[in-house]
Amino acid sequence: MKTTRRGFFRTVGAGVAGGILGTGAAGATEPASPVDQLEGTNLSRSICPFCAVGCGLLVYTRDGRVVKIQGDPDHPINRGSICAKAEALPQLIESDRRLTRVLYRAPKSDAWQVISWERALGEIARRIKKTRDESFVQESSGVPVNRTEAIACLGGAALDNEECYLYAKLARSLGVTFIEHQARI
Repeated sequence: MKTTRRGFFRTVGAGVAGGILGTGAAGATEPASPVDQLEGTNLSRSICPFCAVGCGLLVYTRDGRVVKIQGDPDHPINRGSICAKAEALPQLIESDRRLTRVLYRAPKSDAWQVISWERALGEIARRIKKTRDESFVQESSGVPVNRTEAIACLGGAALDNEECYLYAKLARSLGVTFIEHQARI
């Protein structure tokens, strides 16, 4: 069957018109208004964790679950608009693949085990101290340097200015010279 350009547009137009007219069929329910969808929710203001811009978000929750995320119109950076990454935040928060416990895999083991936060933080502190003590350099060519070159610190955009400041202070107090950040802070 040969289709002409005019016939194609006539068919498409009839399909669109039928679709529009068909939405008012008997028994169809009205979609809930945005106000009705947010009724009974708790509002929290937050900052988007994806990049260094720091857009403001309004997060609506009900029974501990995220119902809606939208841009904060009172925030000076984004003034209510959000990008596609921020729009997808509920998927990140509600994902069944999200880790909510500390997992540890012992050396030469093929199985992960759940450990407490206290044990994990203690283990991290012990390893940092051991590495620093083994690699600390007090002098180089007769000049005091007091540094370690075996540890590096990487910062990310999810950290705010105050957290970056404290993170850099900690790294410098340990003698770390390799400090890097996504936004070059």
